[in-house]
Amino acid sequence: MKILFFSLRFGITFLSMPEEKEKKHGLVVIHTGDGKGKTTAALGIAIRAAGYKMKVLILQFVKGSWKYGEINGVKMLAPYVEMKQLGKGFVGIIDDKLPFEEHVKKAEEALAEAKKWILKNEHRIVILDEINVALGLRLIKVEEVLDLIKSKPPEMHLVLTGRNAPPELVEAADLVTEMKEIKHPYRQGILAQRGIDF
Repeated sequence: MKILFFSLRFGITFLSMPEEKEKKHGLVVIHTGDGKGKTTAALGIAIRAAGYKMKVLILQFVKGSWKYGEINGVKMLAPYVEMKQLGKGFVGIIDDKLPFEEHVKKAEEALAEAKKWILKNEHRIVILDEINVALGLRLIKVEEVLDLIKSKPPEMHLVLTGRNAPPELVEAADLVTEMKEIKHPYRQGILAQRGIDF
């Protein structure tokens, strides 16, 4: 295998590297923080994996009552990427009129669904979108998510998104990225934009 290096000063240089088979080590990846882009980053992983014809399953916790652009976008990545909305929508804010117990029930069902698919081992990547939010709202317990991580097959990548990832999950992960808000249009009175925010 040859690696290409480019330098403005010296031009193009090739460096030969010994051939090495790809090591398949399943990572636990977390996208967290108060800034935008956590789900978007996870969707980027799904697109990249689809480019290699890898099977990806996206399970959305909490989300469910609104229609998001990624729902139709993901359909265009079939048969490699599949998404399931397993929540009942926002909890305790905006237009939520459901009893809290109903959200707990849906989150527990979503966790059971995630465990089922992880143990089936039919996907190279499983994305648990907004699972950290479900944890922060106390819809599910951190111990249950840690057990889920431990149960994943060695070659499967597991991606967890949502703000306020608990320290225990951060400790268990291989890769953690924190999105930090620098500026947000909402602060200027600009509402969510189709194709950017939803």
